[in-house]
Amino acid sequence: MRIVLVALLVLAGADVASAQTVLKSEPLFLAPYEVVHVHDLSCPGGVRKVVGAMRGLHRKRTCLPAPEEQASRVDATP
Repeated sequence: MRIVLVALLVLAGADVASAQTVLKSEPLFLAPYEVVHVHDLSCPGGVRKVVGAMRGLHRKRTCLPAPEEQASRVDATP
């Protein structure tokens, strides 16, 4: 029983850790290779991915595609 409880706690923690938050503005300081998502209306999906760079190099900024709606099994027809 303890093993099942521990496994559930680990899985619940992994789900929260994998969630990405979208920041309102790009942070001033960003560690090299650190990835953040920033709310940006100039991108079609409304979210820009920013990757930190080492000193003297520019950050990599890319627009993320708009999330596609996922069809449910109820609405799908063969």
